[in-house]
Amino acid sequence: MIKVSVISFTERGIELSRKIKQVWNEVEIILYTKCSSYVSKQDDGDILTVESSLGEWTGEQMKEKCVLLFIGSCGIAVRSIAPYVTDKLHDSPVLVLDEMGNYVIPILSGHVGGANELACILADKLQAVAVITTATDLNKKFAVDLFAKKNSLTIQEKAGIARVSSKVLAGEKIRVSIQPEYFQEGDRLPEQLCLAPYPPEDEVDILITSEEQSHRAGIVLKPKEYVIGMGCRKGVEAERIEALIERTLDQAGISLSQVRGLASIDLKKDEQGFLTWSRKTGIPFVTYTPEQLLEVQGNFHSSDFVRQKTGVDNVCERAALKMCEEVGTLVCAKHAENGMTIAIAKGKWRVIFSEK
Repeated sequence: MIKVSVISFTERGIELSRKIKQVWNEVEIILYTKCSSYVSKQDDGDILTVESSLGEWTGEQMKEKCVLLFIGSCGIAVRSIAPYVTDKLHDSPVLVLDEMGNYVIPILSGHVGGANELACILADKLQAVAVITTATDLNKKFAVDLFAKKNSLTIQEKAGIARVSSKVLAGEKIRVSIQPEYFQEGDRLPEQLCLAPYPPEDEVDILITSEEQSHRAGIVLKPKEYVIGMGCRKGVEAERIEALIERTLDQAGISLSQVRGLASIDLKKDEQGFLTWSRKTGIPFVTYTPEQLLEVQGNFHSSDFVRQKTGVDNVCERAALKMCEEVGTLVCAKHAENGMTIAIAKGKWRVIFSEK
């Protein structure tokens, strides 16, 4: 689940933050305030007062990869995030909401981080206006970074985003070359795109491939084809989870950039080790009910102990395949280690184009 850290600076901002938490149920919301008059009151527990500097608080939230929502001026937000801004592929989404609740403004990571989409969702819930300034969105043009996010594609070099976007906004055709098994004949491409042969005979604007290649392209996109399935004892530290994941991926010859998601059983939906790893890497953490996992067909490494505890004979293998929409194959079978289990599945991925 997306974690949103909301910070207010006035009494009016505090009340607005409470309203946001009431109406925005699809995300996890933590409320903070730097309102001095609130600090002197009896804390009722729903608002956390920020004792450190705003800059320090902001740095910690961005380190945790939280979505930041400032209820106040854009200037406050910009000055707070400035020391921690890196690049559009790794920055946390940052939004600003005026304390009257009229305008929601995404100011950082609009596409890859999802700030633009989140702004539209929040504006709809508050009956406010989402102020979107991204050129491709305003002109209703193809956006390669948004396309990559929706298709679980890794962007190999962020500079390529600007190169492709400039051509799109100039009205030029974008040549895209796609590894054949990832493209279904008959799919309709957005009007700005035209299909080029694979492998490309000359330079293309977009190259979609999982292969190592030396072809020239404005931007190279690689599919995230793998899903990690895990189970664990309650309270396993995030560092131990991260270490096991890194070691398992390394042994399988899979890079973290090829991973689409982390999956488990819904009994683990609040497991902090999984949630922390997900926020740190930006890789979604998804859970399924025992009934959903039991629907997955296959031969699994069963455990009577796990069945007694969860109602499912195997969590990690079933969860990995479930997130592959049951058309995947296990490439790493169940491995148990120090209260954790892990498996990796490879999904059947293909590119999906949609008209804006």
